[in-house]
Amino acid sequence: MNGGFEGSFLGATDKISPLAIMECKICWTPYHPAEGDDFRQVDPGTAFSDLPEDWSCPNCSAPKSQFMVLEDPGAQSVAEAAKLDELTARLVAEFREIWHAKMRDVPMVNKLLSVEAVGFRMIDGRPLGVLISPWFMNLVQLPGEGEDWSGLTAGAKELIAFPSGEYEFIHNTRDMIGGYKACSLFSPMGDFSSQMQAQEVARAVMVALFDEGNRAETDRAADIRAARETELAPPAEAEDTDSALSDAPTRRAVISAGMAGSD
Repeated sequence: MNGGFEGSFLGATDKISPLAIMECKICWTPYHPAEGDDFRQVDPGTAFSDLPEDWSCPNCSAPKSQFMVLEDPGAQSVAEAAKLDELTARLVAEFREIWHAKMRDVPMVNKLLSVEAVGFRMIDGRPLGVLISPWFMNLVQLPGEGEDWSGLTAGAKELIAFPSGEYEFIHNTRDMIGGYKACSLFSPMGDFSSQMQAQEVARAVMVALFDEGNRAETDRAADIRAARETELAPPAEAEDTDSALSDAPTRRAVISAGMAGSD
């Protein structure tokens, strides 16, 4: 909806989820996304923000701008997504600055790649996702609401458990994002031929991380590694900014489907 509306959040439609039930403030007629609008031939499942600009109240013909939020079951997810966007934007900005200031002319970098946050979501109240850069790919965990990680000791190690096993994360701090924890997946990044390929691997990691079938005590780990060994050669470890991160034995290889190799 381009023009916004008067009733709630001063017209900020990005604060309203696709599940929001809206109500006409003139005649109190509700619009339920799950039901749509038979009168105007709007299919069930159509969010209020996706209604045509010329749609109006089926009862009194009031325009969309006269509707208010009656109930929004998806409001929490919208707020969570906005918070994640804010945090990952700062994370990306931090490492883009490192890229331009320190890493651009380092021979080991892959200039086909760019800094990007992929797959971030809230896990146990903390943002978790994959950070891609031209010189590394890391799992990154950020502090949850109300947590202060500014006192983390750079280089300290911590095992964090997920359904697929335990992974070793390295503590660090940066000016823009404060404290964070990172688990190395790939470094250097020379075997990636495109940003799209790196994105696909990052998304696959976020799926595999929560797959109990990838636990080391099962034979799935060997199967996964064998299936992908030919796709990317195991890259060598490098001593560079934020990439020389070790991890618990075979764990990185499991969630990266064998493409990161084994330590």
